[in-house]
Amino acid sequence: MLEQLLPPPIAAVERYDDAQPADLFPEEEALITNAVAKRRSEFGTARACARDAMRRLGVEPVAILPGPKREPQWPPGVVGSLTHCTGYRAAALALDTDYRTIGIDAEPHAPAPDGVLGAIAIQAELDRMPGLRAEDHKICWDRLLFSAKESTYKAWFPLTRRWLGFEDADITLSADGTFHSRVLLPDTPIAGFRGRWLVQGDVLVTAIAVPA
Repeated sequence: MLEQLLPPPIAAVERYDDAQPADLFPEEEALITNAVAKRRSEFGTARACARDAMRRLGVEPVAILPGPKREPQWPPGVVGSLTHCTGYRAAALALDTDYRTIGIDAEPHAPAPDGVLGAIAIQAELDRMPGLRAEDHKICWDRLLFSAKESTYKAWFPLTRRWLGFEDADITLSADGTFHSRVLLPDTPIAGFRGRWLVQGDVLVTAIAVPA
């Protein structure tokens, strides 16, 4: 899915099960010592994807530890993003000489739980929902909006080191598989991002990549 959304030389790796989880570094193992089996599996497989991506970039695989906002900390010279949901784990990495930032997110392609749309959407986004549903009723647009907001934050934070709330971005989704994120903060250093989305089976994926 990611290879359809992200151009080379981005290294995108995805898996649909946990049959080949990563051998964790001790400092990674310490993060999930008390985690349930499901959490351990998705944590390990996402890192296996990331380490495969590092090898494709010619980078020595290293431990992937969370930063102060739970963001993955990449080795020097690398930008990237991780995601996982039921039945899908993925990583997308690039050298910082090629890309400034990457944000990816995967979600189950099913309607969002009750109350989620109202919690994440601003009025302009709610106003666009009926038109999107009329254009393609098979797409779970509420869940897609949530995913696009997640990808937006993942692309935003490495560049700014600042929080971006759900209400701080206006996402315009398009039925052609693209979206635009407009940042609403008054003092924003970044006006917004352009991204792409794809639905395949029970999974939807959104992705943003900003060239260097």
